[in-house]
Amino acid sequence: MKETKATIMYLCVFFALCIRFNVQANPLSTVETEIEAKLKQLNKPAVKTIKSEDGDIIDCVNIYDQPAFDHPALKNHTIKMMPDYMLQLENSSTVEEDSESQIFQTWQKSGSCPQGTIPIRRIVKEDLLRAASLDSFGQKFSQHYDNSTGQEDGYVIPTRSSAFLLTLGFNYIGAQADINVWNPKVAQTNEFTTAQIWLKNSNGSYFSSVESGWTVNPKLYGDRATRFFAYWTRDSYRSTGCFDLTCSGFVQTGQVALGASIGPTSSFYREQYDINVGMFLEPNSGNWYLKVKNNVAVGYWPGEIVGLLRHSATSVEWGGQVSSTNIRKKRPHTTTQMGSGEFANGRYQQACFMRNIKIMDYSLQLKYPRDVTTVSQEPYCYNALNDARPGVEPMFYFGGPGRGLAYCQ
Repeated sequence: MKETKATIMYLCVFFALCIRFNVQANPLSTVETEIEAKLKQLNKPAVKTIKSEDGDIIDCVNIYDQPAFDHPALKNHTIKMMPDYMLQLENSSTVEEDSESQIFQTWQKSGSCPQGTIPIRRIVKEDLLRAASLDSFGQKFSQHYDNSTGQEDGYVIPTRSSAFLLTLGFNYIGAQADINVWNPKVAQTNEFTTAQIWLKNSNGSYFSSVESGWTVNPKLYGDRATRFFAYWTRDSYRSTGCFDLTCSGFVQTGQVALGASIGPTSSFYREQYDINVGMFLEPNSGNWYLKVKNNVAVGYWPGEIVGLLRHSATSVEWGGQVSSTNIRKKRPHTTTQMGSGEFANGRYQQACFMRNIKIMDYSLQLKYPRDVTTVSQEPYCYNALNDARPGVEPMFYFGGPGRGLAYCQ
């Protein structure tokens, strides 16, 4: 009997030590703990989950449980739907309108979200592991500063190259365009390319901005699909703002999933597809509303987070951007493409275009901007062309292959 009791006690002690050893040998590391906390913060409880054929997981989340309300400035925020007059703003062109209507988000072929919920693309662990840091997840590259010259502000090392149509003025409270949709090549995982609209409160180096269009961004999304995005910053990408819902701020109200893939995409000398994107200010609240396909509400950037933009924008840009550390005098130049990957000179069915380009001021009418200029920061790598002919509304072309020509190496 004594030997039996001793054996039992020995086994109990042995198993206790094993359990203790296993717990101590396999604790969650600090990084893993932080990742799990970040995932819990980003991915809110789902009422319904949809598995898309492209690999995305779409969570249908209660509209008042979305990430926006984690922002300190939005703790007591009441959701405000897009005003009816904004949804009724239609562009006047009838050229190839049918192509725009064919654009859709891939996940929508697999289901829809119930009333009272919004579709949110789920963030997974692999997405966070690709980020430079958890704090910078979902953000554009900030500009780097080289203070070796001893100057107060140092030298700005650019990480973005853009080609765009620019208008400057006062009291812009909206802008829109039909954006031609392509699937350009992105050379490196940490690079991305966009076709988009920017609304800014300044044309200088320090600005607030709301932005939307399409992007190919493998570091953020984990693939090279063409995806619909939204972005905001109020300090020139230094520390505020992010893509989609990867940080708190943007309030989603509609059934469009930010960051989800879109299609079909255009092909050379074949059918062209475009998607209408518009952003408009509601002056009383300072909210900037985002809509697609003329009358489909996506959501809004609240006036509480957009800084001076809550009053109006002073510049609008339509065009493309490539983000890379190998641009603008850094060699070898990136081969990441902008637009279709072809220069603007190729025009329709070759180059990426925008049409039905409009601004809105306090007249509340959509109109072509009075004064525009084309800007290309690296014209031998990516260029821009505004095709304005008498009696025909202008079409803006932009893009390029990056490294290739003798002047872009």
